[in-house]
Amino acid sequence: MPPLTNTYISETPPLKKENSIFKGDPIIWYIVLAFSIISVLLVYSATQSLAYRENSGDTVHYLKKHSLFLILSLVVMWLAHLIDYRFYARLSRLALQISVPLLIITMFFGVELNEATRSLIIPVLNVSFRPFDLAKLALIAHLAVMLSRRQQNIENIQESLMPMITWIGIICGLIAVNNFSTSFVIFVTSLLVMFIGRVPVRYFVTIAVVGLLVIGIALVSGSRWETFKSRVKSYYELIETPEKAQNTQIEQSFIAIGTGGFWGKGPGRSTQQEFLSQAYSDFIFAVLVEEYGFIGGAIVIFLYMALLYRAMIIMSRSNRAFGGLLATGLAFSLVMQALVHICVTLGLVPVTGLPLPLLSMGGTSLLFTGATIGIILSVSRGDIQE
Repeated sequence: MPPLTNTYISETPPLKKENSIFKGDPIIWYIVLAFSIISVLLVYSATQSLAYRENSGDTVHYLKKHSLFLILSLVVMWLAHLIDYRFYARLSRLALQISVPLLIITMFFGVELNEATRSLIIPVLNVSFRPFDLAKLALIAHLAVMLSRRQQNIENIQESLMPMITWIGIICGLIAVNNFSTSFVIFVTSLLVMFIGRVPVRYFVTIAVVGLLVIGIALVSGSRWETFKSRVKSYYELIETPEKAQNTQIEQSFIAIGTGGFWGKGPGRSTQQEFLSQAYSDFIFAVLVEEYGFIGGAIVIFLYMALLYRAMIIMSRSNRAFGGLLATGLAFSLVMQALVHICVTLGLVPVTGLPLPLLSMGGTSLLFTGATIGIILSVSRGDIQE
């Protein structure tokens, strides 16, 4: 990566003119296309039985809904990649300021699902919206802005580090009240962005301790503390005495993965989706491996790693610190969430409610994922050395 400078908006070379309507890193476009095809296949497999029971035999009810949001997310991605990425620097602080009251409103007036209030209903449209999707995108973008502006005095705790730590603490703390796993992913992503932004390593222990303390306090005082304890307890039971463990979801996930073998049972032939809660979301990787085997799971993991690798290439070629930090931070947030999801289905970490980005069935969350990829593409087309 070239030397970081405090110039992040002005004096950027003119954008390279391209004839294609799909600009930016072409490999990322191919990766998104592959994910989209796999997502349609998996969501249909994971929801056909549920849709049949709940919608008078209409087995494609949820697939149609998912496909609509998937198409909309691709449109959002295309629109976002056309906008000069420097424009997002100007929006990031406003988006953060909007996110805070939305997160607070969600805590008290949000829609409750599985004993947690994580979403709001958009009036008229009657569509659920999860404010932490906006907060995550805004926080990463604003961290990239602050780090690129303050490269010359990055070691100044009061002027440089405290504003960043404050925003991280507020956003992660508010999210942790009802969603520890998402809060943790955002926190780790923020630390990575700060590390790439050359925050001195000696400050990281303090930042990590303070951040984890804030998240811990929010978790204990929130609605998910008892659920968190029960899941950790179940996880240790699974490790120490697998034959006595009673974590149904993990057991069913193991069965799905174990019966998938190397090549899998074949598309649409999953049987464990009948027994897995949220098979179309929190355990969709188990359905993937059951139907497409080890080879299918390996291909999906490769696609996520390829996405992160391309973002790192974009960072290394970026002319400005802001673009490189933005692209890498956004890509890492998606990939880390995917890795946590995969680790859950493999029993490597306690169960948590994290969907698999770009693959799980979703509503407005898909739109934010599309915006995230679009911004990465915007950086790749607009701030690359020729």
